[in-house]
Amino acid sequence: MDNIPNKRFFKIGEVSRIVGVPTHVLRYWEREFSLVRPRRAPSKQRIYKRKDVEMLLHIKKLLHQEKYTIAGARKKLQPASATSSPHQTLKEIKQELIDLRRMLD
Repeated sequence: MDNIPNKRFFKIGEVSRIVGVPTHVLRYWEREFSLVRPRRAPSKQRIYKRKDVEMLLHIKKLLHQEKYTIAGARKKLQPASATSSPHQTLKEIKQELIDLRRMLD
């Protein structure tokens, strides 16, 4: 997180450069991940806090480096208390493995 300038608020263009993805990707991730919620300035421009930028960098790492799907990354970012029962988790893992196998075939 060293590449984040020492500022409290960031505009979407700045965040795009820091994270290394286009602005439309940031807007898409906002819809998919509830942990990223930038405020709106009176001019209706998105204003991101430092924690939002850090979360977006973490999301990018999960998606691009660790090769998670959007759904997988969303589950990984859920707080531990929000996770389902171990039985349900195993079912979901099994289904993801089946889906991955189909993609590879």
